[in-house]
Amino acid sequence: MSVRQIAALLAGLVGLGATFGATVSNEWKNTSRASSVITATWIFQGLWMNCAGNALGAVHCRQHHTIFKLEGYIQVCRGLMISAVCLGFFATGCALVGMKCTKIGGSDQVKARIACFAGFQFFVSGLCSLTACSLYAHRITSEFFDPMFMAQKYELGAALFIGWGGSALCILGGIVFFLSLSDGISKSSSQADKRRYLYSAASYVSSPGKMHNQSANGRRLPAEFSSTSQQFDKNAYV
Repeated sequence: MSVRQIAALLAGLVGLGATFGATVSNEWKNTSRASSVITATWIFQGLWMNCAGNALGAVHCRQHHTIFKLEGYIQVCRGLMISAVCLGFFATGCALVGMKCTKIGGSDQVKARIACFAGFQFFVSGLCSLTACSLYAHRITSEFFDPMFMAQKYELGAALFIGWGGSALCILGGIVFFLSLSDGISKSSSQADKRRYLYSAASYVSSPGKMHNQSANGRRLPAEFSSTSQQFDKNAYV
């Protein structure tokens, strides 16, 4: 089980790194270079900046000036991605405590519960990242295929695919950590059954000796009772 937990932790860490990289990336959407009016210039945007580049390699970026003028879906995607990164960090810490190969966390049952909680955090982190990337991609595709949309049309950027991959890894690692709870409960129940079996076996081994001593003591008469009985026999007919 520790091998699966290590694999789940690695998947969660890679997913967390991909989620963080997608969050800070500026390539959530970009213009097609082939369809641009000026083919030597293209535009790409992210959650935090708008950038423009040209064929000479020069890139100019500017931040979004105010949060109040941003569109609603960008603000929602910001919040979801920040939540995904924070949950991923907390899940990593809980996973290190709840793994069987570590020496902290308490008993196996307690460590299994901590690992399950880490799996829940990884799972929710992956869902947040998946929701943000899917929402952003849906907005891009709906504008791209809308014939009535006359503004600049964009295509899917590389950050969306990185975010989707990271969310899949986080969800996979969370599911594996979920299984740690059932394994810990089954192990604790088996240990309890083993202790009960050993206790019953020990009591069974010690019980024949006790019964033999009790029977021997029951057959042995007290000294006073035997002496009084002998005296009664002697003086019975006097």
